[in-house]
Amino acid sequence: MLQGKLVRLRAPERGDLPTFVRWFNDPEATQFLLRGPPMSLEEEEQWYSDLQKREGSVFCIDTVEGKLIGTLGITQLDWTDRRAEIGVMIGEKEYWSRGFGTEAITLLLKYMFEEMNLERVGLFCDETNLRAQRCYHKCGFVVEGKFRHHRIKGGAFTDDVMMSILRSEWDERSSD
Repeated sequence: MLQGKLVRLRAPERGDLPTFVRWFNDPEATQFLLRGPPMSLEEEEQWYSDLQKREGSVFCIDTVEGKLIGTLGITQLDWTDRRAEIGVMIGEKEYWSRGFGTEAITLLLKYMFEEMNLERVGLFCDETNLRAQRCYHKCGFVVEGKFRHHRIKGGAFTDDVMMSILRSEWDERSSD
């Protein structure tokens, strides 16, 4: 478990699945994700069953009081080149724009750079998701470029922004 002042990161449990399904069936909560509604409990149970077979990790974001508010994942883990990508979702809307996602990402970056010894952490972000981009900038991510017409959202093509943070940038921020 990784602990901060606002959140702690922990492994997902089977009992979390109904909450995940509720979030993934909320179009407002999923509007910027690569996968939107609908999602069934059966699909989420299959995802949970397959979790141990996947490269990477998934964390639940709990408040320090123990309320499940989101998820955070490590994907595209490449040990040879010491890089990975992350994805985050704060599913409980009353926790949006209150620093919970920023702290969760910062805790995960500390783990990825200082424990996993990665060199680069990247992410994709919907170009119109300005709230997330502000969060990622606070965490030290910089924009690398744009993936034009990267996916379809609401029947139209939308662009994604690619952002990353390097180990040297993390080291410089954490020494302040």
